[in-house]
Amino acid sequence: MRADAGPHLRDCVPVPGGKALLGTAHPLIEGDGEGPLVEKRVRDLWWERGATSIAQFRRFVDATGHVTEAERYGWSFVFHLHVPGGGEGTLGVEGLEWWRRIEGASWERPAGPDAPPGADDMPATHIAFEDARAFAAWAGGRLPREVEWEHAARGGLGDVRYPWGDDEPDDARFLPCNIWQGTFPNHDTGADGFAGPAPVHSFTPNGYGLHHVVGNVWEWTAEPFRLRSGRKAARALNAQARGRRLLKGGSFLCHRSYCHRYRIAARTGNTPDSSSSHTGFRVVYDTPPAH
Repeated sequence: MRADAGPHLRDCVPVPGGKALLGTAHPLIEGDGEGPLVEKRVRDLWWERGATSIAQFRRFVDATGHVTEAERYGWSFVFHLHVPGGGEGTLGVEGLEWWRRIEGASWERPAGPDAPPGADDMPATHIAFEDARAFAAWAGGRLPREVEWEHAARGGLGDVRYPWGDDEPDDARFLPCNIWQGTFPNHDTGADGFAGPAPVHSFTPNGYGLHHVVGNVWEWTAEPFRLRSGRKAARALNAQARGRRLLKGGSFLCHRSYCHRYRIAARTGNTPDSSSSHTGFRVVYDTPPAH
């Protein structure tokens, strides 16, 4: 552990090891490899209560001089409703035009240089895989494996769909996490209090004391994205996804009508140099953090 990283480690909670569940017996998005449900074992770990915040990431940058992938490229993807002027005149992603290529967007300026800087308690976004891994190593920790992530997300509840149980969020009354409400991609009512990312320690934590294990921002894990199946179709998909890394948890843009990936077993993959305004990470530690 780096001496200058110590204070970052004071915001952890213990997550007991033992029997751990991975996946689901009732996958919703077959092509993502959500199943099958299997039982494994994990060790005791210490988890950051929330995703790494802008303030925490700034301390890392100040201590190391780290330059993120987005800063090297000079741009990153920002959701169109969060870009001043709606991103008029910027390039979009074909078929996903709500993502706009914004010059100068980064962890410090998540909506781009023409918008205010991100608040200290917001999640650090526009983070590529190697950025997340570098921060975790500096902090004396690492990125979690998928089974560790799911075990922690379940909060001791066992085979449940969400960190709070099996009840499905709606658009008005039951709002346990920061996801989309309304009609995607042009109208987010913000019924949960946020039409975009939320502070890392907002909303009720799960049974292990972890905030936002689903919703808010996608979290990088330590593993490549692959389907846990020997079937021919799975082998073909794994070949197509070679080089992609696994992310868990969904984001503030998820909704059951469009991207029902704010479930514990849900998953996605992306290239390791990808960054966007809904991608962050969380650190896990193998030993009790020093104070």
